[in-house]
Amino acid sequence: MRRYLFLLIFLLVIFGCGKAPQEKDIVVKINDYEISKQEFEEDFKDSSFGMADTLESRKEFLNNLINQKLILQDAQRKDLDKDKNFLRMIERFWEQSLLKLTIDKKSKQVSGSVSVSDRDVESVYQNMVKEGTADKPYLQMYKQIKWEITKIKESKAMNEWINDLHKNACIEVNESLLKNSK
Repeated sequence: MRRYLFLLIFLLVIFGCGKAPQEKDIVVKINDYEISKQEFEEDFKDSSFGMADTLESRKEFLNNLINQKLILQDAQRKDLDKDKNFLRMIERFWEQSLLKLTIDKKSKQVSGSVSVSDRDVESVYQNMVKEGTADKPYLQMYKQIKWEITKIKESKAMNEWINDLHKNACIEVNESLLKNSK
């Protein structure tokens, strides 16, 4: 019996001394909504209040944050978050944000892949001389011409990407529904 009691105490000590579930550092609890220290710090740094990191600016930021959360909770109690117009606004915002993100990423990818040779620049410059549109010597126009060629090539690459998206998509248009129904 002593042996079992000793074993039970030993097991309790071993497993009982394990790490207790760590509580989150909660800066504020607003009804059932909690804001952790990490969330607060991230939001504070991203805000205009974070430019002057003082106790006063932190308190002011926290007060604004509490007000925002109270207003949002009130809106949810009134089911405004389920309103058809609200949901449509969210959908449009999501689409525009995703569109911008995608185009920005593709633009960076394209701009990193476009190269303009000195031969390209010289060829454009020679055409400008023939047409009488070159108003400066080659070396003074070099950067401008190279930039313009780069932008043209980037635009062409973006258009090719969009054309490829069209080619690989199944698009059906009911043109009879496009007519104005006045």
